Amino acid sequence: MTQFEIRTITMEAQLRAVWPVAQQLRPHLDEDGFVAQCLSQFDGGFMATALYDEGIPRAFAGWRALEMLATGRQVYVDDLVTDETVRSRGYGKAMLDWLRVEAKRLGCARLQLDSGTFRKDAHAFYLREGLRIEAFHFGISV
Repeated sequence: MTQFEIRTITMEAQLRAVWPVAQQLRPHLDEDGFVAQCLSQFDGGFMATALYDEGIPRAFAGWRALEMLATGRQVYVDDLVTDETVRSRGYGKAMLDWLRVEAKRLGCARLQLDSGTFRKDAHAFYLREGLRIEAFHFGISV
């Protein structure tokens, strides 16, 4: 089995390198907006991680460790995307497995994420990987 490399992203150049993958999940942003938003969120504990295969970014995850009354300490995954041109090659599973291990390393009891209602393929993947639908997420513009 191929061994993928998973790296933490901390610099602008690294963010720009993963933009082609991240934009597939966040098409409302442009590259500069994505980079600026990530750099801003780093100050609040946001982490960016990418999976590379032979030096090419194939998956991206944006996440944070946080605590909530409802769940205790958890890793919350803001963004999880695999390059659509190379899906079903194990990249998403490898990234999700890495996030689970990282959550345990950080003393978290849970890993959670939200997924847009229209992302049916992502939902099938999450269910296959043992994640369960536990709540509805509601929101409103203010």
